[in-house]
Amino acid sequence: MPQAAPALVFDVDAKGFAARVVDRSRSVPVVVDFWASWCGPCRTLGPLLERAVLARAGGVELAKVDTDRSPELAQAFGIRGIPAVKAFRDGRVVAEFVGAQPGPVVERFLDRLVPSAADRLAAGGSEPELRAALEIDPSHIAARRSLAGMLLGADRAPEALEIARAAPQDRLCDGYAAWAELLLSDGDGPGVAPLLAALGAGEWARAAELAIELVGAGPGPVRDRARRVAIASLERLGPDDPRTAAARQALAAALY
Repeated sequence: MPQAAPALVFDVDAKGFAARVVDRSRSVPVVVDFWASWCGPCRTLGPLLERAVLARAGGVELAKVDTDRSPELAQAFGIRGIPAVKAFRDGRVVAEFVGAQPGPVVERFLDRLVPSAADRLAAGGSEPELRAALEIDPSHIAARRSLAGMLLGADRAPEALEIARAAPQDRLCDGYAAWAELLLSDGDGPGVAPLLAALGAGEWARAAELAIELVGAGPGPVRDRARRVAIASLERLGPDDPRTAAARQALAAALY
């Protein structure tokens, strides 16, 4: 006899909380609704949560904790007012709110927990998946970044430029577009070849250094593209890299 699928909405107490919520959240997000039968706002919020969870067809589950029957859970999670909602993912609380919220707020809360179709495709990481993600959601920056970087790595600069230039507000995409522009327009210019080599090798600190040198060399299209590449290289390094702060200062000095 086939095993029944787990319920998407269920009651849980202190005895089952670890397994049904904490452990389960390592496989699928679990939202916990702390409520009580005497609480009017709880009776308003509860049905909204249940409908929204069921509409996501297994992408998220809802555990309901009656605080009168499980006061130890309410105390353990510092519940001082109800309804209180906590979302668990990977065994820990990742989002929460207190009080009855309107439907759109509940929907947005769950949307942040449940990966969209574009998110799932982007996580696959292949070119077809990344392109499919952008067809579903052209504003999906992670997919656009990944695809542009992949195309640049494959010496497909014209395609990379088309993908990256669609998101000029994103520093990394804008830098990828500038990288493609350098490949297509100025690849043989003075100082450009070493920069392109560093970019191709993923040597972001070196790329930032070389790009900043080009920024300081004077005005022109190469200077602007080098500036954008420098900014993108620093994005790739990240704020925690010890070289980032000094490179930002050097870029500011070269610009001004």
